[in-house]
Order: sequence, then structure tokens, then C-alpha cells
Amino acid sequence: MCDARFVYPVTEQQDGNGGSRPRPASIRDVARLAGVSHQTVSRVLNGHPSIRDVTKSRVLAAMDQLRFRPSRAARMLSMRRSQTIGILAAAVGSHYGPASSVSAVEDAARDRGYYATVAHLASVAPSAITAAIEELLSQEVEGIVIVAPRTSVLSRLAELPMTVPIVAAQGEPRDAGGIPVATVDQEAGVRLLLDHLIGQGHKRILHVAGPRDWNDAQSRLRAFKAGLRAAGLVWSPPLYGDWTSDSGYAIGRALVQEGSGGGSMGGDGMSGGADAEGKRGRKRRLPFTAVFAANDQMALGVIHAFREAGLDVPRDVSIVGFDDIPESAHFWPPLTTVRQDFGDLGVRCVTMLLDLIQGTGVQGAGVQGTGVRGTGTGNRAGAVHDGPPAAVAPVVQPQLIIRGSVAAI
Repeated sequence: MCDARFVYPVTEQQDGNGGSRPRPASIRDVARLAGVSHQTVSRVLNGHPSIRDVTKSRVLAAMDQLRFRPSRAARMLSMRRSQTIGILAAAVGSHYGPASSVSAVEDAARDRGYYATVAHLASVAPSAITAAIEELLSQEVEGIVIVAPRTSVLSRLAELPMTVPIVAAQGEPRDAGGIPVATVDQEAGVRLLLDHLIGQGHKRILHVAGPRDWNDAQSRLRAFKAGLRAAGLVWSPPLYGDWTSDSGYAIGRALVQEGSGGGSMGGDGMSGGADAEGKRGRKRRLPFTAVFAANDQMALGVIHAFREAGLDVPRDVSIVGFDDIPESAHFWPPLTTVRQDFGDLGVRCVTMLLDLIQGTGVQGAGVQGTGVRGTGTGNRAGAVHDGPPAAVAPVVQPQLIIRGSVAAI
């Protein structure tokens, strides 16, 4: 039973200044209008199976007439559950993938009747990770989604004794320390890009990789290297950026400057690539015909540097990215890239987590064991469950988006 307050005004009450203001409707107002007890209204709110359909319809009609909205705090008290999941987020503001994942998880939680609260990591130091987890647990979250796809974060979380289930968004199970992972298939995305480039005749392809500590960057790098080997193509060591356009621009400038001196990038002995007019008309020779940037922002920076140096994209050199950020269709030329369905990813994360919260999923399903230990009971249990795995597959398939930044050679 609860006596929740709601937002629709039905009577007048003093406002403290000698006047009156509308009073929000209460559960008892709904009960009077529906001709039932307030206990019955409470049972309808909580989905109790003993309520007859005709009674439920009458109560819902009264709620609608009064524009009755349930108080979340009161429902938490009556149900003894918070209906809240936590999101641990790192580097969200400046990175499209993590920011999109956080929004997707929030939307998916809302669609399932859950509230999502976000704790942002100030750093990846162990103390900061522990503090962020404690912040979420202090809000009585029933489970946590990790949107911090960095090896240092996931390895630290795998060591912590958790009292609620956790699921990671993005990354690979091998890098997650036993934490269940819902992810976009990075290997499949890279294969799509390589197949397209190779199909256009490109055999000398350079990779601009993301930071070494980021799971997705390492997944794309591994897939790129494996794809080149499978195709019998030369492997050239990658150049590392930090996901930003500025880092892509700096790498692009370095590539052009080294090309103007006749050298080859990475010391792999490649030769015979793209040409550009240097200062005083000297041809600049690049040891590749295509660049795969690990995200769209870095691809934008590389395009800027190449065009600034007189290279034509894609006539002189082709460029592809990863993510399909909204602006990538408006780069010049529009960018060929891989689209990740973050909405689908959010749904899968939340579904997996709620299966664990409700005891119908398996903590660590699809991975080698679990580093999460639980001490709770009932719906708050964080322990490994005996039962079928989550009904939803944890992997989202990417899509190749072909635009004008690739040309045949």
C-alpha cells in the first residue's frame, strides 16, 4: 500500500502567501472516483495478478480522468525495488561511440520501465573507478551497464566484489575479465571495409588506429591485421591517434611530409602509391593507396591534411572510417564507413542486465566464467544464476555505408 502524490491538481490548498494553489491528486482521490479502496489502486499500480480486469479498467479510467501519474519514490517504497539501473561512463563527452551507447542504454531502460542514473569516471585510476561504482550502489541500483570500453576499466571492475549484476557495452569478451558483453561485431565491420577496398583494387592499405587502451581500437586493429594476412597483403605497422580529428590531421601531415622525402611509413619497404604536388612542384610519393582510420573523426583529420597537401581524395588516395557519425555523410568527399546500431546495442545491454536482475539470465553468459561476485538476494542478487542464458544475442551486426571517399584503382 502506498499514499503517493501526483501532479494533477484536483483541490485547492494554501500556498503560504494567503492564497490558494492546486493540490496534486492522491491515490485516495483515484480510489474515490473509481469506487474502490486505495489498497486496490495500489495493487493496480504494482501489477498485482489478483485484480479483476473490470476493476483494473475502472481504476485506469479514473487515473486517466485525473491525469494521474505515479510517484516513483512511493512505488520504490511499496515494491521494495528501485527500478533503477546504473551506467558507468568514461570519456563520453568527446567520443561518439560511448556517448551514443549511454543514450541508447538510457532509452532502452526507459522503455522497460526503469530509470537510469549515470556516473562519469573522472579518470581510469582504480580509486576513481571504485568511487564511481560506490556512487551508483549508494543509489540502490539493481544492476550496472559499463560504457567504458577500456582495458584498464574492465580489468579493475572484474576484481571488485559486486552486489549487483553488471554488463559491459562494447569490447570483446576476451578483454572483459569475465564480465558479460553486448557489442557491435568489430571484426565483421573491419572485414566489410577491407573487402570493399580490396575489391576496388587496393593492396597497400595503411591503418590509423585508436588508443592502445581502448577495446574497440584493439579489436579493429586485430581484425585489420588478420584481414590483410588472409588476403596475402603486406602488413604495415599502424599509426596511433586518440580518436580526435586533430590527431588524424597530425598523422596525415606526417604521412605527407615523409612521403615528400621519398621514405616509406613504418619501415615496411612499400613503394608506388599516391602522388601529390609538393612545394616547387615536386611529386610526393606515398607508400599506400588507401587509409583505414579507426573512427570517422580521425578520418576527417586525415582528409583535411591530404587535401591541404594537394592530394585528391579519392582520386589519389582512398579513405574509410568507422562509426558513421551524422556528419560523415557531409564530409568532402562523403565518407565510406561502418555504421554501428547503438540503439540495438542499448536494447541488448538492458535486456541482458534485466534478465540477470530477474534471475532468468546467466552472469557471464557467452564468456569464460565471471569475475563478478554477488552477495544480494532476490531481485538484487548479483550471484551467478543457474538457468538458461539471456534470450537476446549479445552481438550487433554492423553495416557498410559506401560513399565517395573510395575510388577503384
